[in-house]
Amino acid sequence: MSTVAVRGRRQPRGRSVVLHGIDWRLYSRLLRAFENRSGVRLTYDRGELEIMAPLLEHESPADLLGRFVIAITEELGVEVRSGGSTTLRRRRRLRGLEPDRCYWIATEPLMRGKPHLDLRTDPPPDLAVESDVTSSSLDRMSIYAVVGVPEVWRFDGRLLTFELLQPDGTYISSPTSRAFPFLTPAEVSTYLAMIGGAGENAIVRQFRAWVRQKLAGGTGPTAAQATP
Repeated sequence: MSTVAVRGRRQPRGRSVVLHGIDWRLYSRLLRAFENRSGVRLTYDRGELEIMAPLLEHESPADLLGRFVIAITEELGVEVRSGGSTTLRRRRRLRGLEPDRCYWIATEPLMRGKPHLDLRTDPPPDLAVESDVTSSSLDRMSIYAVVGVPEVWRFDGRLLTFELLQPDGTYISSPTSRAFPFLTPAEVSTYLAMIGGAGENAIVRQFRAWVRQKLAGGTGPTAAQATP
């Protein structure tokens, strides 16, 4: 298990409500009703529906982690399909959720140009980003497992882990990323720790420079050496 602390307080809970006894049809209707409300997340688990409006403290780390993913793929020269908070759901398993961010990387060619996602025929994202996971009343990781997302970067406001899906349907924390094997939670945490002390563009520039150095065979700066 590999967990790395990032300075700062645990993020506050987002504004949320949990509804009980919601069938799949009503869940689907609510998805359509909220489809133009980007600040609302719906999580569904066998009749339980959580509606959450994330706080800014939730969004900033998720957005920065997503920008890191884009920077890495650009430096590697590989394509990526960004899914944002696209709804991932399995009707037969009665589960669904909207990740903070998600990406097709190895499977990007299978999703290129597709306007809609159908998990009956399309692959799940290779990587999802979860921020402020402790604020959810439902077990989102078990839903990710049902959907079949191979890797989840999970940040609770203090700790960052790379969670990898196992054959038995559970996740375990890994010392390295499956999508980017050279990457560790400690290295990413170095740059997440700069939130509040530097602008996001400045953080991404430093992260990108570190990735270039890493790919060229260098080690990059330590947390103490990285400057906000």
